[in-house]
Amino acid sequence: MYRLTEEGEQYLKDGLPEERLAELAQARALTIEEAAKHIDNFSIALAWGKKKNLIKIEENKIIFIKSGNNEELKSLEKVKNGEDLDKASVNRLLKRKLIREEREDIDKQAEKQLSYISGKNRPSEKDIKSKSKIDRSDTPITPQLIKTGLWKKIDLGLRPVNIPKKLDYVSGKQHIITTYIEKIRKIFIELGFTELAGPFVESSFWNFDALYQPQDHPARDMADTFFLKNPSVARLPDKKIVEKVKAMHEHGGDVSTGWGYSWSSEIAKQLVLRTHTTSVSARQLAKTSGPGKFFCIGRVFRNETIDFKHLPEFTQIDGIVVDKDVGFKDLLGYLKEFYKRLGFKKIRFRPAYFPYTEMSVEPEVYFEEKDEWLELGGAGIFRPEVTKPLGIEYPVLAWGLSLERPIMMRLGLKDIRTFYYMNDLKFLKAVEID
Repeated sequence: MYRLTEEGEQYLKDGLPEERLAELAQARALTIEEAAKHIDNFSIALAWGKKKNLIKIEENKIIFIKSGNNEELKSLEKVKNGEDLDKASVNRLLKRKLIREEREDIDKQAEKQLSYISGKNRPSEKDIKSKSKIDRSDTPITPQLIKTGLWKKIDLGLRPVNIPKKLDYVSGKQHIITTYIEKIRKIFIELGFTELAGPFVESSFWNFDALYQPQDHPARDMADTFFLKNPSVARLPDKKIVEKVKAMHEHGGDVSTGWGYSWSSEIAKQLVLRTHTTSVSARQLAKTSGPGKFFCIGRVFRNETIDFKHLPEFTQIDGIVVDKDVGFKDLLGYLKEFYKRLGFKKIRFRPAYFPYTEMSVEPEVYFEEKDEWLELGGAGIFRPEVTKPLGIEYPVLAWGLSLERPIMMRLGLKDIRTFYYMNDLKFLKAVEID
């Protein structure tokens, strides 16, 4: 039960202060000082007026934007009249302390309910306290009746129900992708890795620039990447990091010749849906001061046309190892151990090229059922053009691996859309994962 507070009573009588302030501002231009003389609870009126976008402040003047809709006044009127309110309205009025909650004793509520049962057999107080049952089969079962035990004294018309021994039911089951994510997470944690997470909406700086991808790289084209329209730009990180990344792009700092172009901070500010979880790894390197092993499993987004093997969003497995004593053999060892624990017996590597790693490889696993090798991602050692601007002096092993593709092959699927768009419940229920 809800009752109006003293403030709620006042607003119901005089009107909400923010709506009165908006009406005053609509009639004539006012300075803040002038308005404060005419409106009681002026600070409340100003705060809620701005929050509801009824007014704005420009050069110490209150500018009218729109009139209030009186919704809260209507809600206050309903409370006063004992009418029901939706949850959102109740929470809003409670937050403003315009109403208060009152709870009746449960026993009194239950007895009150019984006293209002209509019909000839309306129970008296004596009936309620007696042990005999009252025949009111149309009485609804409520929490109060159950908590007080008064339900035992009323014939609620409950009848026995025969439940068959064997029931047909559809049980819930974890999605295939979720199951594999948990399996992969367990593998990395057992290998001593720490899990990372990062934002889906990312600046081009962390998604591209920090990874030494030039600003004219094809991957930055709108044909491959989703750019945000509103908001469209992000704040860049610490100025020292930005200057080091800029120098590396323009002339290579003290490790290479760089890309040889004029680096733009405006391009680096552009917001995108992250195209890989390697952006999470880059962020971690910027705050890592020593050796460490990290992994991330997350959604990534690319401007792909949907077909049997492409989706505009999919899951990527990212990992980095930072240590002064690691090398290329360690990278191959980590990847081989990962795929071995995932259930693959044959793993091989072939040379590859990526803008931010050297040496670089693409791991492949062999599917005996298909008698073919499948490439599952990219890996390599981060170039010093990536690590040095972020303050890392150690070698960094890195990889970005696919999740959906190996699952497709293992389950004999020919269409990646089976996981997300087709919703074949029979298939999802039938799949067994070892």
